Amino acid sequence: MATRSNGSGDGGGARPGVLGCVTALVVVLGLLAGIAWLLLKDSGYWPGSSMTTAWEAPYDRNATEQGNRAWLVGDTVVRSRVDAVTGFDVRSGAKRWEYVPGRADICSTSATADGGVALIFYGEPRKGCDTLAALDLTRGRELWRTPRTLMGDTSTGDVMTVGAGLAVFRDERAHTVRAVDLRSGAPRWTAAVPKGCGPGRVAAAARHVLAVVACGGELKLAAFDPADGRERWTVPLDARRGVSTGADATFTSADPAVVRVGEPDGSAPYSYRVFGPDGRPQGVIDEVGGYGQLTGATVDHGRLVALATGDISRGDTFDRLVAFDLASGNELWRETVTGNFMDTAGWSAQDGRVTVLTTSYKYGDQFHVHDAATGHEEETRAFRDRLDRGGEILTYEDLVIAFRHGPGVRPFTVYARS
Repeated sequence: MATRSNGSGDGGGARPGVLGCVTALVVVLGLLAGIAWLLLKDSGYWPGSSMTTAWEAPYDRNATEQGNRAWLVGDTVVRSRVDAVTGFDVRSGAKRWEYVPGRADICSTSATADGGVALIFYGEPRKGCDTLAALDLTRGRELWRTPRTLMGDTSTGDVMTVGAGLAVFRDERAHTVRAVDLRSGAPRWTAAVPKGCGPGRVAAAARHVLAVVACGGELKLAAFDPADGRERWTVPLDARRGVSTGADATFTSADPAVVRVGEPDGSAPYSYRVFGPDGRPQGVIDEVGGYGQLTGATVDHGRLVALATGDISRGDTFDRLVAFDLASGNELWRETVTGNFMDTAGWSAQDGRVTVLTTSYKYGDQFHVHDAATGHEEETRAFRDRLDRGGEILTYEDLVIAFRHGPGVRPFTVYARS
């Protein structure tokens, strides 16, 4: 009786030689992929783990140290400099608008924007700064202007502020804090500071308007109702020892209220002092501790996040991210972000994530994302192009925006994940 056969001689199974070839091919491909990963992982050319340059703004050739600021409003990234404010499409880099205040120089700006509106303070060269204006950053249109002389160091930007739909500024001559409608410039209220006190730096949020006030020889913190300017409370910056009027006190956050306090001559370290909604003191965070020197502190989701730079005199060259609980001042976590032959090129904390850019001639430039609640690293990518010098970092969806100012640098470089 005849039988049929498929010609394999083993009931249909694959030949041993074929299986061996397939296995060898898989091994070789795996080895090649591993070698490619080792060679390309830090180069910015490995798919899915790279950062590429999306666009760069032209070089600044005549930049000065005044009037420099960056804001992100929707999908428009805006920069100001001494002679103009310019808005760019964040994805393409196309210029959307430019605002030029005539022949005037921009002296300073508000640190933040509220509802897409920021404040600028400008004046003609050699005549002094004498005009306060509100600028719509979505269209580059001046909403209103008013003659105004702002006393003190206007370069810091916190002699004027925005928040809760208000433009707020201090009037040292009248010993008051004034608020106008941010979009129209119409007067809203004038608040007298406590008797015997003079207003200093200001901050505004939906919960309250804040002012550092000098009362006799001591600095205190005053809070006002955003609706009518009524004083809610005034408390010492340090209830136990007091803070002298010669000290430096600047706002790190308006809500929650966080004030950075210290001696400008370096005789005492700076600290961050936190106050509750009723003015009661909460956590105190010193800038110097077992983690190194804190820089660039940012408040995010009930935490203060800062970059701690190591003490080089003790041989510590590492940079670390450190987070503290605002209510208690206790350290929550710390995470080392640079090692030998590495530097931090920029960082930011926003929406529960901490973004860090590092640069290294030996290991390449890298992009890292950490969870702000735990410090755990969630993402690491390599830059394809060398990073420019450090600066302010902004994030928009999958883009990372580096802002710098100074002669001979590009004010914006925008990077994309790839």
